[in-house]
Amino acid sequence: MPVMHFQVRWPDQSEHWCYSPSVVVQDFLAVGQTYPMDEFLARTREALNIASERVRAKYGFACSQALDQLAEIELRARSFKDQADAQVAVLAFG
Repeated sequence: MPVMHFQVRWPDQSEHWCYSPSVVVQDFLAVGQTYPMDEFLARTREALNIASERVRAKYGFACSQALDQLAEIELRARSFKDQADAQVAVLAFG
């Protein structure tokens, strides 16, 4: 199963590489696109859950790395909960 990484820029201008066990993330995020925080969370949540389920279908168990990555994204997003206009930019796939 091809692994995919995606780089994002958070509202504080910090950048972070994220992990997905599947290229399905490309169906939910686009390089150069900026998403409102709630939309970014919904898109990454759906993409990483699908990716984890693809691992389950192939190997018989969910992908803990995908679920850990989702938890990390959701934790990081909480630091911007009081910022009404918080947005996340997708910078690259790798």
